[in-house]
Amino acid sequence: MLEARDVSVRYGEREALARVSLVASPGKVVAVIGPNGAGKSTLMRVLNGAIQPASGEIQLDGRSLAHYSRRAVSRRIAVVAQEAELRFPVTVMEFVLGGRYAWSNTGTWGWETFDDLEATRRALSETEMEDFSGRLMNELSGGERQRAVLARALASEAHILLLDEPTANLDLAHQAAMLSLVRLRCDSRNAAAVVVTHDINLAAEFSDRVVLLKNGEALASGSPREVLTAEMLNRLFEIEVLVDANPVSGAPRITPVHRSTGISN
Repeated sequence: MLEARDVSVRYGEREALARVSLVASPGKVVAVIGPNGAGKSTLMRVLNGAIQPASGEIQLDGRSLAHYSRRAVSRRIAVVAQEAELRFPVTVMEFVLGGRYAWSNTGTWGWETFDDLEATRRALSETEMEDFSGRLMNELSGGERQRAVLARALASEAHILLLDEPTANLDLAHQAAMLSLVRLRCDSRNAAAVVVTHDINLAAEFSDRVVLLKNGEALASGSPREVLTAEMLNRLFEIEVLVDANPVSGAPRITPVHRSTGISN
């Protein structure tokens, strides 16, 4: 379990997060939603230990995250960032295999074991990237790169997934497929996932809990039906929305309302 307890983060005089709390429990998907600049990516970085909170604490499996080594954190937490940063060209196979690096005892290339290769091939299959395994990462489209990044996270077999816009650059079919994979990983392996997304309807379908962030503060936290209301979303985005039920799943369905200005040509 990964837990943020009243976490605040400051960049100089600016408070990027203010006393935010969040619990990522085994088997559960938590969606984090908010406008640009709300502090979503900062929250993901502090959850992973990439930055330290000014106050509050991050706990991993009942211990302060600060007590773990970076390798120990990497074995437990996998991160899908908005864009993979590559300093030199590697194949998709090599990139995804890198998700197993925290389990290596050698610290050098050529360390991979049979289990590492099996986990990598399984992740490539799950993300439909098998046919791209020999391609260079910098030759892929944005959507293909994002699928490779998710494959790397799945190959790590970490029990906590932190995903910052995992469906960015993906078409509708692959968006649903990627979040279905995250949902399946949580359901079948008791993993926990925190997903930052701008797609509210996807969050409503796939998440167990939703956290709404605005100006660095948690505006609301609860189940999709509790949190994704017209009133709350109006407060969050300052736009009028219609919220009804998806006729198939029953999950909240959100539609922006655009009023005519009455201006004609």
